Amino acid sequence: MSRPVVVDSVAALRAQIRDWRRDGLRVAMVPTMGALHDGHISLVRIALERADRCVVSIFVNPTQFAPTEDLDKYPRQLAHDLDRLGMARADLAFTPTVGEMYPAGFATRISVGGPSAGLESDFRPTFFDGVATVVAKLFLQATPDCAIFGEKDYQQLCVVRQLCRDLDLPVEIIGAPTIRDAHGLAMSSRNAYLGEAELKIARQFNVILRKTATDLAAGADQGDATGRTSRALIAAGFREVDYVEARESLTLAPWRHDRDGRLLAAAWLGKTRLIDNVDVPSA
Repeated sequence: MSRPVVVDSVAALRAQIRDWRRDGLRVAMVPTMGALHDGHISLVRIALERADRCVVSIFVNPTQFAPTEDLDKYPRQLAHDLDRLGMARADLAFTPTVGEMYPAGFATRISVGGPSAGLESDFRPTFFDGVATVVAKLFLQATPDCAIFGEKDYQQLCVVRQLCRDLDLPVEIIGAPTIRDAHGLAMSSRNAYLGEAELKIARQFNVILRKTATDLAAGADQGDATGRTSRALIAAGFREVDYVEARESLTLAPWRHDRDGRLLAAAWLGKTRLIDNVDVPSA
């Protein structure tokens, strides 16, 4: 097993991609914040199915964290990440510093409307501006043909698609299914914060959401169903529920029973905030 080529400057990234382009190769990108798990590795595998070369960025992006959030505590394990990328046969890891991505005097932010409204934005108002800005920079730096994002962060996926449509960024955005553990818990870097007792509670998250999605598809009133879901999460041991909402799958507009939907939720387990989502079939 060999690790991928590692570059930490935009100039080196562009030089490598320029060489690949000269050879007529198709390039895919997987943007990450590191602390790689099986969900990330599944994105790399899809990238290599869709392209000749795969670039994985590893950058804990400070602009998507509010001052009260876990930027300093966010797990960082670069050596382990590079080993995992080597086993997955990723070609290049882009590991810029904060100074490389946001040099002195940096003063530009991108704000995406539409699918960013509500849900995460109600609780993390600066989050999607930070995501849109760093993703736009990565796409301009790497010029990938396609980029792979997991459906676990479903609202983020919709925001990135809107970003590319609105700014005419020539990148195909591919959504990849959420990877779950044997108990149905969505893979997340923040799962590392959970103790064994908390993991048992967290594994009820998806079970409760799927029951609600089934009820909604069968015609249950949305307000009643989501209210029951919040109460069920608290009863299971979650400390607080930020939201449980059904939205249209493509636009994240309010859901109607004749449209395919997504049930999205965020809840606190101790000091850890978890998100998840499941399909809601149309009637």
